[in-house]
Amino acid sequence: MARTGQATPADSAVPARVGYGTLLRTPGAWTFVAPAFLARLPFAMLSLGIVLLVVDTTGSYGLAGGAAAVAAVAQALIGPQSGRLADRHGQAAVLIPMVLVHATSVAALITFALGHAPAWTLSVLAVPAGASVPPIGALTRARWVHALRDQPPAGLSTAFALESVTDELTFVIGPVLATALCTTVAPAAGLVAEAALTAVGGLAFAARRRTAPPVRTAADTHRASALAHPGVRLLAGSLLGVGSVFGGLQVSITAAAEAAGHAGMSGVIYGLFACGSMSAGVAFGMVSWKRSPQRRMLLSYALLVLGCSTLWAMPSLTALAVAGLCCGLAIAPTLICAYTLVDSLVRAGAKTEAFTWLTGAIGLGLAAGSTAAGLVIDAHGPSGGFLVPLAGSALGLAGLVAGRGLLAPRTAPGRSAATGGQALDAAVDAVAAVRG
Repeated sequence: MARTGQATPADSAVPARVGYGTLLRTPGAWTFVAPAFLARLPFAMLSLGIVLLVVDTTGSYGLAGGAAAVAAVAQALIGPQSGRLADRHGQAAVLIPMVLVHATSVAALITFALGHAPAWTLSVLAVPAGASVPPIGALTRARWVHALRDQPPAGLSTAFALESVTDELTFVIGPVLATALCTTVAPAAGLVAEAALTAVGGLAFAARRRTAPPVRTAADTHRASALAHPGVRLLAGSLLGVGSVFGGLQVSITAAAEAAGHAGMSGVIYGLFACGSMSAGVAFGMVSWKRSPQRRMLLSYALLVLGCSTLWAMPSLTALAVAGLCCGLAIAPTLICAYTLVDSLVRAGAKTEAFTWLTGAIGLGLAAGSTAAGLVIDAHGPSGGFLVPLAGSALGLAGLVAGRGLLAPRTAPGRSAATGGQALDAAVDAVAAVRG
């Protein structure tokens, strides 16, 4: 006799865990996961590639951090608009022109930098280079939401864990690749590779149209932006602090490695930081959590602040690498919870935009962190630069704690708000109800 849909107390206490293998056997998953990985590698290479090229051509970390910051700000401001357009017109319609513009913009930036053009021209050219970076991470998460719309809610949590792990893997490979190319081949080689990967991966991802979510209806196009939800604004604000960790560490680690006479080690050290995050993300996605995503995010964010508080005092590159690895353990869990929460806050048809606001906030934080760290390093040396990630993450945590009540998930009609481990279940039930 078939079982009814009624859950037992044991079933409702802990959501069923969905493994990575089961997740990747979702029909069509590999057709967008593989090209998405290739296309998002440049996200971890652009800022560092700009820093290494501008430092080589100008000798100033302040100018290098400023150029990278301009690119990151442009990416952060334009990214959500491209996500909104993708919701309205389809992913391919947005991706293809962005990829072409990006390749052209990066080529122009390289040409002017190697020609020793004035510093202001490099910042101007960094604007289209950053603005045209395709929001692959947000587009991929939107595809998972669509692919798993009829699956158990635990599957979506695992998918977001996989995406965060993939993001971190790109930050393991990307900085090492960019640094190796810039220091052993040519100062511009990192950006050349970044543009090529964006073009190849982005176009391949755009070609996989069957797995893309449907475009929004005409009625949806007149609704408010996903950023109108106060919980989305809170999450975006808190991820500014996470972005400042990325930006501050990129510039500070590069400066510390240069000062120690081992410039080529900067990519390895930053890669270890990302490796710590990736490892934690893998483990995080394998656990059937009883605590709500809100509580998990607060805890992981607090651990991030604690990890950042040790970096400035490290006496050697080896100690810095170990401290960075430990600090990175808190990154992926924080991001997984943030994307899980934002999915529970917004309606269907605005997912890509909402995800892109979080990615854009990280980019803005990266811009602020790299700029501030570059200025501090020029004035006080590499160790001072590590105070920037500490300050940024501490401010992000303070805002998150103060506004944590805004993160209650949407609930379906007639359903009481869930708590603890049932929060994500209720959120996805609400999403399913909206889809009908």
